[in-house]
Amino acid sequence: MIFDSKTKLYGVFGHPVGHSLSPLMHNSAFAHLGINAVYLAFDVAQIGPAVRALRAFNMGGASVTIPHKVSVMDHLDEVDPLARSMGAVNTIVNRGGHLFGCNTDGPGAVAALGGKEALANKNLVVLGSGGAARAIAFAAKQSGATLFIANRREDEAQALALADELLCPFALISKVKDLPCDILINATPVGMTPNEGQTPVDKSFFKPGMMVMDAVYSPLETRLLREAKQAGCKVVEGVNMFIHQGAAQFALWTGQTAPIEIMQRIVYKALAKKQEQNS
Repeated sequence: MIFDSKTKLYGVFGHPVGHSLSPLMHNSAFAHLGINAVYLAFDVAQIGPAVRALRAFNMGGASVTIPHKVSVMDHLDEVDPLARSMGAVNTIVNRGGHLFGCNTDGPGAVAALGGKEALANKNLVVLGSGGAARAIAFAAKQSGATLFIANRREDEAQALALADELLCPFALISKVKDLPCDILINATPVGMTPNEGQTPVDKSFFKPGMMVMDAVYSPLETRLLREAKQAGCKVVEGVNMFIHQGAAQFALWTGQTAPIEIMQRIVYKALAKKQEQNS
């Protein structure tokens, strides 16, 4: 790809962002479709100046990650109502100087699980109450799932607040076995590298036919997913949510359908290489 004065700039705003696979994923998609664009990682401690730079450089848009998903909303011209309800924005779209904020984390999770049809009328338990959990919970309820929120005791107040917003039951993770569950989603960091030996629920919770997804995507197969698979559950790796939320961002920015297979191949290859280096 040859970059010139017409190359459209995109990026991810976060702190830190050195670990992000978003540049690799989006640049591969741009190159595959022949789009004159580039996506870079910007490590920014303050989101306000970053958004002003986005305007000044007429960037096409940006991804927003930790710790800016909430504070960024104060710097945008418009925020999608669902993202406002979720309380977080992970995507900025520049519409001719009008900065629009939305959230693709929830739709990305729904797509990774098989779409709205796969969630409708299913008992779905979300573990966690942070930004990712909120996005997933709102999107799941909108898809017709019967929702349950579960969290650790130290985060009980935050989880109760989310359950109240969504008018759904809450339980401590230690009592999650008492909940009806067709689909379990771990939206906590439990099991993430370097704590691969941890899992949020005991393997006795799993039953054949249950669907289990982990929002954690490093390692590729967490202990949660490994034990769920051994129990006869259908498992969905967290990287699929990451790829689908990125594909939704790509479509918002370019107006084109994202090349999902290309994005999947490049991300899986990068994660496998990283896992091999760390083993």
